Amino acid sequence: MARLHVKKEDQVFVLGGKDRGKTGRVLRVFPAKERVVVENVNLVKRHTRPNPQKNIKGGVVEREAPLHISSVQVVCRSCGKHSRVTFQRLEDGRKVRICRKCGGTIDK
Repeated sequence: MARLHVKKEDQVFVLGGKDRGKTGRVLRVFPAKERVVVENVNLVKRHTRPNPQKNIKGGVVEREAPLHISSVQVVCRSCGKHSRVTFQRLEDGRKVRICRKCGGTIDK
């Protein structure tokens, strides 16, 4: 399992695939599979069966599918551009993510 450069609630830019060039917010991260679910990106149609116990209507439902973590880059909060990420340890022992383009911190 690799060290991930993306966290939940990050703003990311999609580098490849059918949604290349889109930006969105990370909804879920699957570290074991190295995949992320991004809001309004990689939409697929699922045919669902109605389930009255869970109050689910049947039909075709459109939802986000996971995409590989290597096809997204984090959007920096300070410069607003997407870039690669490096890690740096602060004096108090915290590890933060640093933007490679501007050198600003991505973490809050």
